[in-house]
Amino acid sequence: MTVSITDVARAAGVSASTVSRALRGRQGVSDEVRAQITAVAAQLGYTASRSASSLASGRTFTIGVLVPYVGRWFFGTVLDSAEHVFSAAGYDVLLYNLGSPETRKRFFTRMPVRKRVDALLSLVIPDDEESAALRSLGVPLASTVGGARPGFTVVGIDDRAGTESAVRHLVNLGHRRIGMISGSSGPQHWTTPIARRQAYLDVLAEAGIEHDPALEADGDYTVEGGERAMTELLAASRPPTAVFAQSDEMAMGALRALRRHRLKVPDDVSVVGFDDHELADVIGLTTVAQPVAGQGAEAARLLLRQLDEPGTGAPGHVQMPIRLVLRETTAPPRPRGPQ
Repeated sequence: MTVSITDVARAAGVSASTVSRALRGRQGVSDEVRAQITAVAAQLGYTASRSASSLASGRTFTIGVLVPYVGRWFFGTVLDSAEHVFSAAGYDVLLYNLGSPETRKRFFTRMPVRKRVDALLSLVIPDDEESAALRSLGVPLASTVGGARPGFTVVGIDDRAGTESAVRHLVNLGHRRIGMISGSSGPQHWTTPIARRQAYLDVLAEAGIEHDPALEADGDYTVEGGERAMTELLAASRPPTAVFAQSDEMAMGALRALRRHRLKVPDDVSVVGFDDHELADVIGLTTVAQPVAGQGAEAARLLLRQLDEPGTGAPGHVQMPIRLVLRETTAPPRPRGPQ
């Protein structure tokens, strides 16, 4: 037999409206009465109706999430951690995969999330027109990619500082031929590859190392792309003695290419990644660790806080910590003539 709010009210000796206010955390109910109603509801096994709560609060209890790739490790990890936070708070997730230009254009033309979500987490970086469209929804907005932008709470890291620590590590080991595997063909408007490349160039200049364009290759932020890029770098007239990969997945691909070329890591080539992928420790990869899951969880918590405390101002940018993790894939270059 289904227990109704009227049953709870009768058992607690209060009105149905008081039960409703108490269970929804609204004002006008003393702590003593609220505790009594909560205990009675639990004893009777009463569960509030989602549709009724939605009508009463004006909420949909749904959070929209925009992603450029569902299958990529970074985005999947952020999404998974954020969903856990939303679910624990009683919210559902409405996912939109904007992986192709056509899908993205259709989404921002139709704006299907309007009046369907209470807040939105965007793992895509919108341009100015798209940002304005999202702000027009009138709901809290958060992101874990890109830099600070008006109307959004952005939870991220310092890409420049992370790259600088990785490349300086290789310079300090004595490497002068330092290659980079980047990801210029990433999602639209993605600024991460640009920031990391500039930091790489700046550290080389700081160390008095002339930049060689032949030591850069695009790895598409995938394992397969990293393998192709490393093979390309090895074909250079003067191949690198060390490589910085802008992601651990590309670094893993680089390690596979080196193994297939019968080259030893780090004796022949040192490799540094970026992310601290869950498999990085298993393969002994030196990398820049960033809290990927932590960024998703923090962005979700900040969105929920804005919903629960609408009068409080939302932070524009939250910077998460990073650190260089030294493992077995880096070492000083082996003496073998001019580099």
